[in-house]
Amino acid sequence: MNNHRSFVISDREIGSLHPPYIIAEMSANHNGSIENAYKIIEEAKRAGADALKMQTYRPDTITLNCHSSEFCIQGGLWDGRSLFELYEEAHTPWEWHKPLFSHAKNIGITIFSSPFDSTAVDLLEDLNTPAYKIASFEAVDLPLIKYAASTKKPLIISTGMATEIEIQEAVDAAKSAGCTQLALLHCVSGYPAPAIDYNLRTIPDMIQRYGYVTGLSDHTLSNATAIASIAMGASIIEKHFTLNRAGGGPDDSFSLEPDQLSQLCLDTKTAWEAMGNVNYERKLSEQSNLKFRRSLYFVKDIKKGEIITEDCIRSVRPGYGLPPKVITEIIGKKALMDITTNTASKEEHYG
Repeated sequence: MNNHRSFVISDREIGSLHPPYIIAEMSANHNGSIENAYKIIEEAKRAGADALKMQTYRPDTITLNCHSSEFCIQGGLWDGRSLFELYEEAHTPWEWHKPLFSHAKNIGITIFSSPFDSTAVDLLEDLNTPAYKIASFEAVDLPLIKYAASTKKPLIISTGMATEIEIQEAVDAAKSAGCTQLALLHCVSGYPAPAIDYNLRTIPDMIQRYGYVTGLSDHTLSNATAIASIAMGASIIEKHFTLNRAGGGPDDSFSLEPDQLSQLCLDTKTAWEAMGNVNYERKLSEQSNLKFRRSLYFVKDIKKGEIITEDCIRSVRPGYGLPPKVITEIIGKKALMDITTNTASKEEHYG
């Protein structure tokens, strides 16, 4: 299996033969303001991202309004908050979706979303979303995967926390429901996640094991992990994106700001271009420097008929003479003509 399998979102082909597909994840970073959401879409477009991704849920479609210990977060970024409270703050109101989709279309950036239940899929279908993304926490929700897959739209599944068996089950669920365009994202569901946890060598194993276009959902604080993943075969990069990392929202602190997203788009493309193919041929950018390689030059005046000794010839730059490897052939031979010092060696000089 290889990573050349076709995967297309809004006429953009995605895979190892194409530049990385960069997804800016808005998540909760609008911080309750639709004006912020508009601005995030605009800044993602300006930075060069291929797509802006939303999350489509209401607190009551993702959890229960319960404050028992099971429904409260202990430790980490959201310590002490109930799931319902967190998602009440973080969700993107459903009435925002249509104007945000329209705004993205108007400025020319692809927009799609992560649905968290079947009603979210229905809403997104009404908006003619070009693709779906299944979040890591929902990768075990096989009925949701099947429902999204049944739309026949391209489907991306994040694999954070999932075992090999669970990933295979998610893949099988998508295929069984009619999904023909599937991509997987290697992911670590920590917020933020340390780079050491990412084990990027998992990416080529996923490509070989599952046979689908594979990418990275990156929750580290810098771009280094995402850039490195390109060398491992990642064709999609997803990063949380915000206007201001110090904005105080639930996801702001581990999200990229506009300048960082712009740099990510540039650097991942450069990394992809640098990967190229196995190639030992002399490169175009090297041609003009050939003349500065080392070669053999005569460093003394030599008369015709004299024996060329070791102190008569040296390996130096530039490269207009014979290659250094033939020096043992020249030493001990007779000069066939007068040779002046600083002359590049030629075969007709000795014999």
